[in-house]
Amino acid sequence: MFGFGGNKHKEISAAELNAMLKDDAVLLVDVREVDEFSDGHIAGAINMPLSRFQASLIPDAGGKTVVLQCAGGKRSAMALDKCASAQAAIETHLAGGIGAWKSAGLPIVRG
Repeated sequence: MFGFGGNKHKEISAAELNAMLKDDAVLLVDVREVDEFSDGHIAGAINMPLSRFQASLIPDAGGKTVVLQCAGGKRSAMALDKCASAQAAIETHLAGGIGAWKSAGLPIVRG
């Protein structure tokens, strides 16, 4: 675990996220910019770029765990800091971002 701004964030691995997605137990929020998202993203992810990120705009997860994700982990940690400042109960992100996802040989979708 690490944090920016003194906050601690829960990190999950690509394998853990993959299992959660298969179990329909996660709402995945990709905080990369729109062009990055279009170039390739994890199936089922919703795009909420960090440049316009507001915790209050994250859809109701319906009891699922909300997991934030970016390219390598820095921007998702920054978004988690914004969640903490807004007192949103969101504390988890993908360690290593989509780079770790790809390195694990997991699929991405384009468009």
